[in-house]
Amino acid sequence: MFSGFLVKKNSKMGYSNRKDKLLYDLFIDKIKEGEEVEIFMCIKGKKGSPAQIAKIHASIREMAGELGFPFDDMKLIVKEKAGLCYEVEDEGHKRIICKSFGDCSNTELTLAIEACNEIAADNGIILG
Repeated sequence: MFSGFLVKKNSKMGYSNRKDKLLYDLFIDKIKEGEEVEIFMCIKGKKGSPAQIAKIHASIREMAGELGFPFDDMKLIVKEKAGLCYEVEDEGHKRIICKSFGDCSNTELTLAIEACNEIAADNGIILG
């Protein structure tokens, strides 16, 4: 999977930095002849983007498969590591509430992506 940022300059789209270009080139090298690629683009804003959520879900799915966890359990681990969960007390009972990725800001989703990268690295998983 490739996720990066482009910038429009002089009516043309270009990479915002060399790292994104390198990641794109590495992704293209992995594609086999005849394989199809799905592309999604949106304008980057302060609210988290669907592309970030898609990257997080793909990473969670890959890690869950490698580590033998159900998807929802792995998602909870990522949310906790990213600081997206908090404790509330309701009628004397404490429970943990985790923020939905769909309600997260760009920064919070970046923390979740970083949490995925750290969990994967700690377990010898190379995320696609």
